[in-house]
Formats: sequence, C-alpha cells, structure tokens
Amino acid sequence: MSRSEKAVHGSGVGVCVTFGLLAAWALHDAEEVALVPGWAPARVPGLRERFPGVPERIWRRLESVDRREFTAAVAAMGVVVAAAAADGHRTGGRSAFYQSALNGFGLHGVVHLAQAAVVRAYTPGSVTSPLVVIPFTLWARGRLRAAGVLRPTRPRDAMQGLALAGAATVGAHILSGRLVGKGRTVS
Repeated sequence: MSRSEKAVHGSGVGVCVTFGLLAAWALHDAEEVALVPGWAPARVPGLRERFPGVPERIWRRLESVDRREFTAAVAAMGVVVAAAAADGHRTGGRSAFYQSALNGFGLHGVVHLAQAAVVRAYTPGSVTSPLVVIPFTLWARGRLRAAGVLRPTRPRDAMQGLALAGAATVGAHILSGRLVGKGRTVS
C-alpha cells in the first residue's frame, strides 16, 4: 500500500482488495454472459427429466433466457458490485456493505460448484468459481484480516452476504425484464 493510500485508509487495504472485487466479478460474469443464454435452453429438456420436482415455471424461464435481458441484469448487478467495491475502497475495507458483498460473492462461487455437482456437468460460472471467485474472496478476506479490518463472520453474517447476493440478483433480473421490455418477473 502506498503512503497516500495509508494516509487515506489508515490501517485499511488498497485498491486490489476493494476494486479487485469488481474485477473478479467482471471475469466471472463474463463467463455467464457468454454461456447462459445458449446453455440453459439446450440443457433444460435433460434437466427437466432428471429433476421432475422442479416447478414448471422455473423450466419455462430457463428455456426462454433472452441474451439482451440477461446482459442487462448482469449490468444492473455490476452497479451493485461497483458500489460495494467503491464503499470498500472509501473505508479502507471496513465497510459492512463491501464485506457482505465479498462474502456473498465467495458463497455465490460455492453455489456454482454445488450446481455443477448436482447436475454432474458444467454449468455457467463453474469454471471461474474455483479459479477466480473463491480464491479472490479468500485472498481479500486474508488481506482484510491482516489489516485488522475484517469483521467477525458468524454463520448469520455469511447468510446475510448470500442473501444480499440473491436479492441483488433477483432485483437485477426484474429490472432488466422491465428495461428490455418483456416485463417478465421472477415468480
């Protein structure tokens, strides 16, 4: 950390830890933007057969993934992640919003790996999760810990991070559906 960063952030962390969240998220979501719109409709018939207990409305939604709508949802999520990274940078990593977003991002990577395990095949996001998402999250948390600014993470805090990620994702998809003109919502 440079002297000017130390002067601004005290014992906090620098740009690689805070805005690194945005960079890691962008790499991860590039995989999803590139592959979800083609992957989902192609895989739904086999998944529907393997998992008959999943509600039909979920399958219909996956079959009709619209590339523009999905990309708009990712862009909306990018605004949330950028805001969390900026708040983390502003506070030297101390921000509860930033740390919750970081925790949610890491847990989101674990969810991708669980999805791939359940499906027993590649799912969009399952390549960058073990290569980018989880390693970045662990590294950033280690840097926050070393700087003395990592908040204690109880199971409740981890769930709040995952809930933040889930709520932001649902909100981004609802917004994108309205912006793109389909008006579809997750129901």
